[in-house]
Amino acid sequence: MAEQRMRVAVLGGGSFGTALASIAADNGARVRQWLRDPALVAQINTQHCNGRYLPDYAINPAVVASSDMDEVLAGAELVLVAIPSKAFREVVRMARPYLNEHQILVSTTKGIQQDGFKLMSQILEEETGFTHIGVISGPNLATEIAQKQLTATVVASDDAETRTRVQTALGCDYFRVYASNDRYGVELGGALKNIYAIAAGMAAALGMGENTRSMLMTRALAEMSRFAVDQGANPMTFLGLSGVGDLIVTCSSDLSRNYRVGFALGQGKSLDEAVEALGQVAEGVNTVRLVRDKAREDGVYMPLAEGLYQVLFEGVPAREMARMLMLGEQSSDVEFILSRADVQQAHRESEGHDD
Repeated sequence: MAEQRMRVAVLGGGSFGTALASIAADNGARVRQWLRDPALVAQINTQHCNGRYLPDYAINPAVVASSDMDEVLAGAELVLVAIPSKAFREVVRMARPYLNEHQILVSTTKGIQQDGFKLMSQILEEETGFTHIGVISGPNLATEIAQKQLTATVVASDDAETRTRVQTALGCDYFRVYASNDRYGVELGGALKNIYAIAAGMAAALGMGENTRSMLMTRALAEMSRFAVDQGANPMTFLGLSGVGDLIVTCSSDLSRNYRVGFALGQGKSLDEAVEALGQVAEGVNTVRLVRDKAREDGVYMPLAEGLYQVLFEGVPAREMARMLMLGEQSSDVEFILSRADVQQAHRESEGHDD
């Protein structure tokens, strides 16, 4: 019974944070949700809905929203931080005076901070110094979670208590929570797949078929794994929900914000027009720039990320980018069954052929 009365705080009023708050309340937790917007706070508390982000979703009436950080965090055992990456550090700093080292802090944000190429859980560590740090990532379209469609996610942490507490708070008959100890790999997968969702949306708008989508997703997975290994993650993590699972859903569904941005770009809209029409944050736009620059700095071969960068920020037409990608490498299919020397040799030969 004590487990059922877990005290959960959710920082953020977006679609995913709102869905998780309601799931935790359904599971018997005492849930408080922090939002900046007083009008949205009032709507959640009186009408039990979030008209801006999940208008058709009936939030559990036990969820109590507030703009008072102290009120939301007081007594919380589990804190879910569902804040867009650009504001993530700012909000964690606002919360810091009301946090303590016994609390479990879990990021649900799939993004990267530009300064220092930091993932959100690294920001949590830097700002708090706590040991109970984790991330949630996976194929988790909030609209489908709100409809209580069968969904799975991954909680990743090297701390067993963090993994167990999140599974207890959120696991239910339609939301399955699996565990991983590769926090960096899981979090990196969630951030990287946003890049390729933009590419998939562009390909769909250009009328490319299922063969193209399959090729794109498979090469994206190879590119994600290659980059992750360079950054110190386990490539096997990318065979799970936070890698291939998340990649499939974001590259296949127009419910994905990043896919919709890519589709608009493929229709000939500018980046500003595509983002404005979306009306929400598409983390992949910023991630393209950060990953492309990091890959160049570290010498990691990422032709998809490079091509997307040229479309988003250098005005290259989407169809021209697709043609350029077909002139790229033809090396190994699955790199991690080859030796590192074989892979490097294949890349050198490919680059020599392109010249």
